Amino acid sequence: MAKKNAFYAQSGGVTAVINASACGIIETARLNKKHIAKVYAGHNGIIGALREELIDTSKESAKTIAGLKHTPSGAFGSCRYKLKGLEESRAEYERLINVFKAHDIGYFFYNGGGDSADTCLKISQLSETMGYPLQAIHVPKTVDNDLPFTDNSPGFGSVAKYVAISTKEAALDIASMCATSTKVFILEVMGRHAGWIAGASGLAAENDGDAPHIILFPEIAFNKVKFIKRVQKTVKKYGFCVIVASEGAQYKDGTFLADSGSTDAFGHKQLGGVAPTLATMVKDELGYKYHWAVADYLQRAARHIASKTDVEQAYAVGKAAVEMAIAGKNAVMPAIIRGKGRRYSWKIVEAPLAQVANVEKMMPRNFINKEGFGISGLGRDYFEPLIQGEDYPPYGKNGLPEYVNLKRVFVDKKIKKNFII
Repeated sequence: MAKKNAFYAQSGGVTAVINASACGIIETARLNKKHIAKVYAGHNGIIGALREELIDTSKESAKTIAGLKHTPSGAFGSCRYKLKGLEESRAEYERLINVFKAHDIGYFFYNGGGDSADTCLKISQLSETMGYPLQAIHVPKTVDNDLPFTDNSPGFGSVAKYVAISTKEAALDIASMCATSTKVFILEVMGRHAGWIAGASGLAAENDGDAPHIILFPEIAFNKVKFIKRVQKTVKKYGFCVIVASEGAQYKDGTFLADSGSTDAFGHKQLGGVAPTLATMVKDELGYKYHWAVADYLQRAARHIASKTDVEQAYAVGKAAVEMAIAGKNAVMPAIIRGKGRRYSWKIVEAPLAQVANVEKMMPRNFINKEGFGISGLGRDYFEPLIQGEDYPPYGKNGLPEYVNLKRVFVDKKIKKNFII
């Protein structure tokens, strides 16, 4: 392929390390100027391409781009915008190809989860149908850790570290006050259908009696009677009980404990409220004083305590995406494969998007203990390497992390007709 420009977009919920992937893509592209002229980033994700709002990353200094590696959130803006089937949303897909044509874009890097992989695959297919050569590469990212093929998803390791540390620290607080105050503490974490994040909290329990005493997974049907008995038994034995609950905790019939009744742009149910729901159960059945908290955006924005392993892997998949693209690869995703042996190792391989798109990877049952309220030894073996190492951002004189701010210089529009979303 002749020298072309590249388009990069961030999709869905952002993470503490998604910008590290952006850094990997942009820095690697700058090292391959024979193949890639410029990297344009979509302002607010894929809708930036639809609206022809392209950010020229060449206007950013090498220092600023390097600083993305330690800056959380989505530096170029992200969005939850679902492109449906090719026929149903054909006008949108054709608009994307027309924008790519107008700006001589031959490389498409889409940084997101399963829905983003589906969009990336469809754009690849349409580019072939329309006779426009395009190398479409999906760059994995999701705190939910539910992408198939890859051992883990960039963004997850840092959330896992944050949740495990928060559980450990909150437990120390509750334990010190439980004689006369709070008996039960409930931490609600993300995870719609997969309990990876909740499971990671189990790393905090290193000795008998350590919190979390109860973990509620979407993969294990919630049983109120068993739950209440377990809470009561734990409080009697240790004086307090710490619970970590996935937002997707559900009953045997699939009903979520806390369903807000609304859906997001991808058609997923909006969840939230499982912690107060459980707290009410505990109060009504046992009368214990409780406190609850929702990790919410804090868990995915916590770059100050990011996993070094996660940062390195996020950068690596960005770098590999560019290398795959200039090698002529199309409709693939850089996937992380765990090495064999007791010492943790990993490498990057290609995964076909046709087998990645819209597939959710659940937490294996053997990662959960027999009782269903904690992680097993296999689960601990899986989680532990992913939170290893610290990669602190630089701190300023004011005691706060120094995160980068981009210039966000927009490319001149070439298509007269505006696209209304």
